[in-house]
Amino acid sequence: MAVKVTFDFDQMLSNAREAYGEELMKMADEGLDFVFTYSDNVAPSSSTGKFIQKYPERCFNFGIAEPNQVGASAGLALSGQIVFAQVFGPFLPLRAGDQIHTDIAYNDVPVRLIGTHSGVTAGGGPTHNDIADLALYRAIPNLTIVVPADAGQCIKAVRASMTYPGPMIIRIARGAEPNVYVDSDYDFEIGKAIEVKEGNDLTIISAGSSVYWSLMGAKELAKKGINARVIDMHTIKPFDKEMIIKCARETGCVVTVEEHSINGGLGGAVAEVLAEASFGGKFKRIGLPDEFSVLGDPMEVYKYYGMDPEGIANTICKLIDK
Repeated sequence: MAVKVTFDFDQMLSNAREAYGEELMKMADEGLDFVFTYSDNVAPSSSTGKFIQKYPERCFNFGIAEPNQVGASAGLALSGQIVFAQVFGPFLPLRAGDQIHTDIAYNDVPVRLIGTHSGVTAGGGPTHNDIADLALYRAIPNLTIVVPADAGQCIKAVRASMTYPGPMIIRIARGAEPNVYVDSDYDFEIGKAIEVKEGNDLTIISAGSSVYWSLMGAKELAKKGINARVIDMHTIKPFDKEMIIKCARETGCVVTVEEHSINGGLGGAVAEVLAEASFGGKFKRIGLPDEFSVLGDPMEVYKYYGMDPEGIANTICKLIDK
C-alpha cells in the first residue's frame, strides 16, 4: 500500500480549522504573499486568530456578511492578490452563491474559499447543515473543489493552492475529526485520488471525514471476509475519472460515502462517470437522503442514516448479498 493510514489503530483526532490557520502563519512567516478575509466566527485564541493578530495589515473582517466578504475577496484578487477567505460553510453556498458564481468563478480569480462546518458538523440542524453545497459548486465553471480527508491533508491542500490556478473551494469540518493518514509522507496532487486501502471485492469511494468512516466500514467488512478497496477522492473537481473507471473494472462494485446529500455530490459525480463508461456492475450511494436531516450530534446523525462504520458495512453486505 502506497500510504500509511489509521486503518490498523485507534482513531487520532485533529482539527482542520486549527491546522490551516497554523499553515497560513507558516506561509506568511516564509514571506509568501496573500491576504485573508474572514467573518465574525474567528476566535482570537484560535490559530487563525493569532495569525490575524500578527499580520493585521493583510486581514479583513466582514462580520456577518458572507456575500460582501466573498465579493470583496474577488475584488482583492482582481487587484493581484491571492486570497484565503474563511466563511461559515452552511452560509457560503446559500447566501453567497451569486458572488461565488459571478464575482469569483466568472472572473477566474485566485480566491480560496475555506468553507467550515461542512456536512452536519455544525450541529445546528437543518438550517445549519451544509449538505447541498457540492451540488452547487460542481455546476460552476472554473471552480476547483477540494474536500480534505483530515487536518494534515488540509495543510497540503492549502499549500498546493498557492500555485494552483483559478478559484478554489476547500471544504472542512467544524471541529476535531479522526485522522486518515499516519503522517504527511505521501504524495498529494489536486485532481488525483489516493488509494488508501487495497481490496478486490468492491470499491468504496469517499471524501472528507467520510474517508475515515469508510476505512472503519472496510474493517467491519473484513470480519465477514469481504476485502474492500477504499479511495480518497479528495478533489471533487477536477475529477479523477481514470481512478473511478479503473476501480469499477477491477472490483465490479462501487459504493460512495459522503457527508452530503446523495443528490448532486460525490455520489452523483461518480454515477455520471460510471454511466458514461457503460459500467454494468453494482453501484450504491451512501449519504444524506433527499430530506432535511434530523437534529443531533454528528455521530448520531451518521448512525441514523447508516453513515457510520456498521451502517456502511450493512448496506454493502445487502448490496452484494452477503
